[in-house]
Amino acid sequence: MSNIREVKQVVNGLKASDGDGVQLTRIIGSPDLNALDPFLLLDAFGSDQPQDYIGGFPSHPHRGFETVTYMLAGKMRHKDNAGNEGVIEPGGVQWMTAGKGIIHSEMPEQEDGLLAGFQLWVNLPAKDKMTEPKYQERIAEEIHQEIRDDGSKLKVIAGTTEQGTEGVIQNEFVNPIYWDVELPAKVNFTDVVTEGHNAFIYVIEGQVKIGTAEHQINSGQLAVLDDGNQVSVFSNEASRFLLIAGKPIGESIERAGPFVMNTKAEIQQAFRDYHTGRFA
Repeated sequence: MSNIREVKQVVNGLKASDGDGVQLTRIIGSPDLNALDPFLLLDAFGSDQPQDYIGGFPSHPHRGFETVTYMLAGKMRHKDNAGNEGVIEPGGVQWMTAGKGIIHSEMPEQEDGLLAGFQLWVNLPAKDKMTEPKYQERIAEEIHQEIRDDGSKLKVIAGTTEQGTEGVIQNEFVNPIYWDVELPAKVNFTDVVTEGHNAFIYVIEGQVKIGTAEHQINSGQLAVLDDGNQVSVFSNEASRFLLIAGKPIGESIERAGPFVMNTKAEIQQAFRDYHTGRFA
């Protein structure tokens, strides 16, 4: 029996600055939505003004969670202290498991033009917080795409659609869905989402109505969904949105800057380890 998810909360996000002056909108991790277990942060960035992004994110550490960078436009170069280096280009994704600790930088690979995309932070369960760091990187051409008869297009980064299209990212920590969905005007999109998983929709472009209550969500807004096993989205106009969901971890969260652990003592240990050169 289908149980369609309705909108529980709408979040507009707050203008913020991070890294070396990068201008962005913080949507999860804001006073209106501090976290949505297992998701700790969602930042949207997008500007064609170099002063808004050129400073990038110089070398900084992470421990205890994962970062997901998805580029819509422009290029971002990453480099870490384990010798990994590469460039995330438009339509590409990097899913980094920081685990026990990594030091990396994310710097724009351009001096002008549009730079746009998202960064999502995904928590790790306590038993996996000290796992070995790793990267999963996929260019746009590697991301599986599903095109439906009504003109709908899905880029399936993680998770599996009702029609069987599988994501290119493997993650057994929270079994996430991460879909980039494009709809023509006046199309109804439905698909399955695991019951009990937390889910949200962020509208990149256009205007949609969600659920049987047809709650209207505009470009730049995030809709937190209530529980259920199905999503239903109607496009008032040509629209594009992210559909993201994951299994809640249900553990205590202690965070301080770039570290997310379960206790204050673990946070203090993370700072000691970083300052004494014990990160990978």
